[in-house]
Amino acid sequence: MTGDHYFTAEPTAPAQAREVQFTVAGRDYTLASASGVFSASRLDPGTAVLLRKAELPGTATAGALLDLGCGFGPITCVLATVAPTATTWAVDVNERARHLTAENSARLGLSERVRVMAPEEVPADLRFAQIWSNPPIRVGKEELHELLLRWLPRLAPDGVAWLVVARHLGGDSLQRWLVEQGWQVDRHASQKGFRVLRVTR
Repeated sequence: MTGDHYFTAEPTAPAQAREVQFTVAGRDYTLASASGVFSASRLDPGTAVLLRKAELPGTATAGALLDLGCGFGPITCVLATVAPTATTWAVDVNERARHLTAENSARLGLSERVRVMAPEEVPADLRFAQIWSNPPIRVGKEELHELLLRWLPRLAPDGVAWLVVARHLGGDSLQRWLVEQGWQVDRHASQKGFRVLRVTR
């Protein structure tokens, strides 16, 4: 591949500033975005389905939450807003995405409970109560499987992961593969061609 992609570690194209507006659970969000990150000009339809159909954490949710592949931070900002006693870890290989997530967290007054990091910076012994991800399907099946094999085992024993995958991009085959790896996987919801998967041990 040539040029920048949302999974490029350090995008070289100039960052064209944008704003993305959306509503989740009755709250309006306006986040900064920029070219060179995933779904830079709008809330990705898969992410929208995930945030609408999955079970958002509540105010009593504690522990560590992971936004895997945070982009400019929509999932991170929603999780940190609805779960004020938890710490949300926002992880992305894309440096520009991490910068935007940190900026958006600060804009919403969430910085104290958000940790923005590159994957290799996350403490190895940290376990997550919840993992949320609109995973990067377009990196290819092998890399996607490696990504999930790296992070899903870091769920706490009673933890839950919420994943959204387009059906036409392999949502059903990914569900079967996860089951083959020993995970409990429920198709929690389907909407607009997307599968919302609930993954537990």
